[in-house]
Amino acid sequence: MLQDARAIRYYQRLTDAFVDHWNRGYSTSDLRLYLEGYLAALRHADALEPYLIHRLEEDTLRYLSDPSNFAVPESEPEIY
Repeated sequence: MLQDARAIRYYQRLTDAFVDHWNRGYSTSDLRLYLEGYLAALRHADALEPYLIHRLEEDTLRYLSDPSNFAVPESEPEIY
């Protein structure tokens, strides 16, 4: 579980972007590529300690593998 405030903000940005891209029609493999690029940029910029980046990667991959995060809620039937 992430506890560093900066890492949590990156996690929130990533998961929000995943859902946004998913709703635009991107596949899970596209989202993984997005994650890899994002993490590479964090490593290059020295934005977080390496162990926090590794933890962020683990948590975001766990988020990606949970299908309930990308489920489309069923709408209520309209009653006339």
